[in-house]
This record gives sequence, C-alpha cells and structure tokens, in this order.
Amino acid sequence: MNKETSKKPTRPVPPGRRMMMGEKAKDFKGTMRQLWHYLTQYKIRLLLVVLFSIGSAIFSIVGPKILGNATTEIFNGLVGKVTGATSGIDFGKIGGILLTLLGLYVISMIFSYIQGWIMADVSQNLTYRLRHEISQKIHRIPLKYYESKTTGEILSRITNDVDTMNQSLDQSLTQVTSSITLLIGVLCMMFSISPLMTVVSLLIIPVMLALVAFVVSHSQKYFKKQQEYLGHVNGQVEESYGGHSIISMFNGQEKALEEFRENNDVLYHTAWKSQFFSGLMHPIITFIGNIGYVVVSILGGYLVIQNQIQVGDILSFTQYVRQFMNPITQVAQIMNLLQSMAAASERVFEFLNEPEEVKDSKNCQDAEKITGNVTFEKVKFGYNPNQTIIHNFNAKVKKGQKIAIVGPTGAGKTTMVKLLMRFYDVDQGAIKIDGTNIKDYKRDDLRNQFGMVLQDTWLYSDTVRENIRYGKLDASNNEVEDAAIAARVDHFIRTLPEGYDMMINEESDNISQGQKQLLTIARVILKDPKILILDEATSSVDTRTEILIQEAMDNLMKGRTSFIIAHRLSTIRNADLILVMKEGDIVEQGTHEELLAKQGFYAQLYQSQFEEVEE
Repeated sequence: MNKETSKKPTRPVPPGRRMMMGEKAKDFKGTMRQLWHYLTQYKIRLLLVVLFSIGSAIFSIVGPKILGNATTEIFNGLVGKVTGATSGIDFGKIGGILLTLLGLYVISMIFSYIQGWIMADVSQNLTYRLRHEISQKIHRIPLKYYESKTTGEILSRITNDVDTMNQSLDQSLTQVTSSITLLIGVLCMMFSISPLMTVVSLLIIPVMLALVAFVVSHSQKYFKKQQEYLGHVNGQVEESYGGHSIISMFNGQEKALEEFRENNDVLYHTAWKSQFFSGLMHPIITFIGNIGYVVVSILGGYLVIQNQIQVGDILSFTQYVRQFMNPITQVAQIMNLLQSMAAASERVFEFLNEPEEVKDSKNCQDAEKITGNVTFEKVKFGYNPNQTIIHNFNAKVKKGQKIAIVGPTGAGKTTMVKLLMRFYDVDQGAIKIDGTNIKDYKRDDLRNQFGMVLQDTWLYSDTVRENIRYGKLDASNNEVEDAAIAARVDHFIRTLPEGYDMMINEESDNISQGQKQLLTIARVILKDPKILILDEATSSVDTRTEILIQEAMDNLMKGRTSFIIAHRLSTIRNADLILVMKEGDIVEQGTHEELLAKQGFYAQLYQSQFEEVEE
C-alpha cells in the first residue's frame, strides 16, 4: 500500500463480534425486497416448499385427534366389558386407527424431508450465486474502496454474512410456514373439541409471554455485553500472539496478562448472568405449561362427566396445547433469524451495490502496440474532493528511460504510479502513453503492459515454478527457468529440497524476504512488460541481497521504460531522469549530478541520507 494513503493496520474482526445478538438491518423492508428479487427465480421451488410444509403440518395436526379416538375406543371397550354392554375392546378397530395414524406420520415425515431438501437446494443455489457475484464484484470495485475498509471486514461479507444468509433462509421460511400452519390448525382442532377448554388454555399464554418478555429484557443486555467482551478477549489474544516477540522484548507480559484478566473477568460475569437469565426461560415455560395441563385435565374430566366430550379428547387436547405452545416459543427465534438474515443481507447487498470503476470506452486503442513513451500533462488529483495531493504534475518520459521518483513521505510518489495504472483516474489533466490518453485503453489491456516489483512481496500457496509462472500462465518450464536465471534466483531454487516443485507461500519460513523479492522479479521478467514500476523494491533487505536484487532489476529494466520509487537515493544515481516531488508537485528534475550541482531540495535529501549513514 502506498505511503501517502496507508492507514494504521487493523486486525481482522474476531468471529464473536461479526454478528452481534439482536443486530438489526438499517433498512429491513428494502433489504427484504432486494432479497426477494433474488429469490424470484426460485419461486416454483419456494411454492413447493410452502405446500409440502403445510402438508407436513396438517398431517401432524390430525394425528392427536386420531390418537384420541383410539383412547376413547379403549376406554369405551373397558367400560362396556365391566358393565356387560359389550364383549370388550375391539382391537381390530384400534389396530386400524393406529395404522392410519402411522401412515399419516410417515406421510408427514416424507413431506417434511422433501420440503427440507428443496429449501436446502434453494439456499445453496442462492449462496453460490451471491458468492459468484461477489467474486466478480471484487475485480470491478475501485482501489479506493479497499483502502477504506479492513481486510477482515471485506472477508466477513464473503464468508460470515453469506453463511448467515444461507442458514437463516434455510430455517426461517420453513419455520414461518409450519408455525403459522400449526397455530391455525391446532387452534381450529382445539375449538372443535371444546371452545371452553380452548379459551381457558389461551388465557395462560399472556402470562407466559409476559414472563418470557421479562426474562428476555434482562438477558439481552448481558448477551450484548458478552459478545462485546468476547470480541475484546479474542482480539487481545490475537494481538498478543501476533506481537509475542515485541511483548517479550519490552517485558510487557504482566501488562498483557492484567488486561486479559480484566476483560476475561467482565466476560465471565456477563456470560454467567446471560446464561442464568436465559436458563430461566425453559423452566418458566415448562412450569406455566404444566399448570395449563393440570387445568385442562381437571376441566376435561368435568366435561367428560357432563358427556360434553369423550375421554380421548382430553388426551388429544393436551397434545394440541403442547403443539400450540411450540410455534409461540419459535416466534422469537424466527424474528431473530429474520433480523440476522436482514442484517447480513444488507451488508452483502451494500457490497454488491458499491460504485464500480468507470467502464472502458467503446472505441479503445490497442494497448499491445505500446512502446513506452509516457507524458504527464498538468495532472491534478486528490483522494478526496477537498484534499488535492497532486497539484500540477508535468513530465515527459521517453521509451527505455529509467525514471526515478523521489521525495519525502506523503509527496505523492506512489499516487502517481496508481494514476499511471488507472487504479484511480485523474481529476484534471491527462496521462498519455505514446500520445494516447490512458483512458482510451481498456484497463485490463493497459495493466497487462506493466510489470510491478513492490516492497511487499506476494506469493501464493503453490510451487516455486507456478509462483513465477503467474507472470505468464502459458509459459513453458524452460521459460520459467530462464526467467529465474535472469533474476539471479535459479541457484537458490535448486538448493531447495524439491527445487522448482517445492510448495511455498507468503508465510514460508525457509525463504527470506530478499529471496521472495527475487522470485517476484523473475515473475515480472517472465511477463516481459513494456513499462516497469519498482516501488521500494530493495528497502527491506541486507546489502548482499540488495546487490543481487539490483543486478536482477538491471536485467529487468534493459530496453524498458522504468519508473523507480526509492527512498535510498544511492540506488538511483544512474537514472536517466530523477523527478523530485514535494507536496504533490515536481520541484526539481534532472540527472543525479545535475540535481546535486543545483544544491536544491534533492541535494538536501541526499545529504541528509549521507549524514545518517555516516552516523
């Protein structure tokens, strides 16, 4: 990242802080409308999910009534046997009732499985589509967006938020459908058995809801605080682990432990209180439910004596009361799921709706014919409209020249490189290559003509050979090895246990920073670009490795227009042209000797570095 715009490094967001309990979307309705727009292409499957969910619920609703009929049949058979009115229990009839009940439950199970399978298919397809769109969007968003967000925040959109959408959608639609069906169906069945018993049962619900609301209101604040301090603890552990050597060097172990103890104590007490209050929920619901069952049983017995209902109806009604309570307790869960889904969806859609790079013009020039003449004409630019960084940049560069851009931190050196590669577009003026405004080239074609060697190397998890081949994906093995030889890294590669086929990544401990830099130079040599950009490529290596890297870069720069950004002025003495920048403007330009002879700003910079070396 450039030194003018770099921000203080921020650690990734700990998992515990990504989805706070009770988190709500800013625009719930708007987000749900946008989500529904995505779901419309699955509307046939969603309709099937609703139908099968309703069917499964209906079959399970009918079950207790049939079971009550079996109970009544057994009771009547026993009473008839005792009184002599009948010969006893009709087991054949009871068997038929139970087989019917078994068949209904099997059908309900099949319907439930089918709707679950279809819903899983819909949610996975939606997840696949969103991740695909996000992966495409990543390459269309301007660099400005990434410089204003942390890596953890962006990764959370792709992983955590999409997963939350997937899980919430998978559960919420089926739960909403089945809960509504159960509530309506069970209520109808209860009224069909006894309106009086139904009214008495419903009077218990407000009491239960009031107690649940009381518990939730007290537990919610502790859950939020628990999540907050879980994030603090996770963040501190991550920070301590990442900076373990610094903590040891400054003997900061006690301070780190004390901070951890404080956060961990708060986490312990808030977690204890949240679990205590949430643990009251189930006993309260069970207690109130049991009171309801006692009332129903006593009232039901009275109604049986009055011949207003059958004995089996008491059993059926009790089961319906239990079924009626389940969807009520699921309502809070469903609302929380919907809120979580809306909050996650909102963040995903915010990312997908981010402004994209300005589209390439329709009549683009052929970038393959670029030779390397570059002109900066009255370039003016600022990352923010109210803060101009580059004020009036003018320069002419001939193909094959080696151009050094120097100046203090914040002068705008790396910004000019970003403008050259169209990571940003200029506010005023123009940058031209071979007389053509770079806006008249396709971005991909333009950037394909550049090769970059940065201070921060980038390697990915693959073999040494494939990391070099990244510069030219269709390169042969011989071309890869020739590039490594030119980059002065072939000998080192052959000393590795598996040579070019050794697996490496950015964190490989057996490869030094300088050797990684040489691999990235080999990658650029293989690409064979028309224009080179070297940004502080030797600033973090030892003198011996710097000589190797300098030799490799000299090979790389032969015959190519090269822009070199350097703080160590001793490395750019042989540049064809040095542009000295200060506060966004070129204050001096010329060769090393010419600039020293002027005794101006460049001479001051050079002399200050020379004095630092002497000290």
